[in-house]
Amino acid sequence: MNTFENRKLLVVGGTSGVGLETAKLVLEQNGSVVILGNRPEKAEDARQQLAQINGEEKVMALTANLLDMDSVRGLIEILKNQHNDIDLVLNSAGVYFPNTFLETDEKAYDGYLNLNKAVFFITQAVASSMIASKKQGSIVNITAALSQLPVKSTPMAAYSMAKFGLEALTKNAAAELADYGIRVNALPIGIIETRIFERFASAEQVDSALENFKKYHALGRNGTPRDVAEVAAFLLSDKASWITGTIWNVDGGAMTRRTDA
Repeated sequence: MNTFENRKLLVVGGTSGVGLETAKLVLEQNGSVVILGNRPEKAEDARQQLAQINGEEKVMALTANLLDMDSVRGLIEILKNQHNDIDLVLNSAGVYFPNTFLETDEKAYDGYLNLNKAVFFITQAVASSMIASKKQGSIVNITAALSQLPVKSTPMAAYSMAKFGLEALTKNAAAELADYGIRVNALPIGIIETRIFERFASAEQVDSALENFKKYHALGRNGTPRDVAEVAAFLLSDKASWITGTIWNVDGGAMTRRTDA
């Protein structure tokens, strides 16, 4: 398949999970990919893994601290000077701090807002390059379905505020960029089977939590990165050429459920 031939995808948060899986799909369909991570060694590992799909020349890796605007500004200069042919963007970077509303301090709060700020200005820079080169393109933002369905075991007041902000950006950017043939959509996703929770819990606790999370999804299971990547790749592709400004839940039916757990 050559769905993404002559297309170039930037994946913000592309070294693991949904971002990495979407990069794989684009490469499998003859596109090229720039992945962005925050740790050089992890970014290089991901680049090498992706290079096995379609060759070294199709994959590039960049690093930046998305919570530091000085680092983000440096990244934007690299994108403008070296990758001004990007016409697809997947914003899949995320941070989560397991703090309740009453426990959230300014550092945690600022972490969410700083990430949104980075996504805003990175996406703005790439969209400006598309417009300057008269290239039509597609942008997909990954958000969180459970932000809309608070659960007692997973506090996410500040996190949800940030994700709703990204969905608002999706609709407004879609309206503004439509004149240039640039589409913008968002995917609120359910719980994905990854090890991200091991940042603040033991492996045993993570296994227990992931098992418990299954009941939040009407389909009875957590999602996989591939589940989301397939939808993201569709929205990035020209198959979705008449879709923009949408918020598509990819959540295993989480929004059909109610639970006090």
